[in-house]
Amino acid sequence: MSSINGRTAVITGAGSGIGQATARRLAAHGCPVALADWNEEGLEETAASISGPVLTRKLDVRDRQGQMAFAADVKTWAPAPIGLVFNNAGVTVLQGVADASPEDDQWVFDVNFHGVVHGVTSFLPILLEQRSGAIVNTSSVFGLVGFPHQSAYCASKFAVRGYTEALRQELRGTGVHAAVVHPGGVKTNIVANARFRADYHGDHADVTSAAREFATLARTTPERAAEIIHEGIEKQKARIRVGPDAVFLDLLVRLAPTRYYDVIDRLEGLVRRGR
Repeated sequence: MSSINGRTAVITGAGSGIGQATARRLAAHGCPVALADWNEEGLEETAASISGPVLTRKLDVRDRQGQMAFAADVKTWAPAPIGLVFNNAGVTVLQGVADASPEDDQWVFDVNFHGVVHGVTSFLPILLEQRSGAIVNTSSVFGLVGFPHQSAYCASKFAVRGYTEALRQELRGTGVHAAVVHPGGVKTNIVANARFRADYHGDHADVTSAAREFATLARTTPERAAEIIHEGIEKQKARIRVGPDAVFLDLLVRLAPTRYYDVIDRLEGLVRRGR
């Protein structure tokens, strides 16, 4: 596969943020797009903004049978061979380990990790039959570093990273490529849609306050994220870092694998004092 342009692209979490921007970008590059999201309203908004073939499904990525049915529908519908399966849906919870809600931790892990696994296992047989295509799974910068009050999110994103890297080795010689995406601060609704109990510094009384701060700190637009991801897939990169903060943290953890948070904490303090 020399390019995904013009081939069918499958995207979960397509109702907003990175998924929505990627759907629009790939459609503009001639890709028929098969889009899934739990947010039906956002999904319809994405579809309405695209000129070209579009298939939409309301889907909870935790539902393995639902994902398998979606894959079967896409295989029947696809106007062109599948070039990309982008497992992108994700959620988070802000809470400390000591007083964490196990149900909230399970919710995060089920969506972020098991949702990816269901997407891969549902579509991989189609790609292997084609002997072409790319599976791209969204991790995070928190799949590179551990961060306080984000233990479940970090665990799920580290799991996505390890799972995808193992899959990539299994796919050698098959014509199918696997890549993992590590977004930094991208202006999406992930914090606004988070479950909230407490933040690390105790600065926020609720999720609205936390989301407001995240919006001021996140520097990368979804459109720029989509551009980086698209270019990374075209170059068949194994790891796609989105945003300068992702590049910085990736390098930092390599240089100081056990002391990186000391640097992060100091930089965060400087940012807070400068506001």
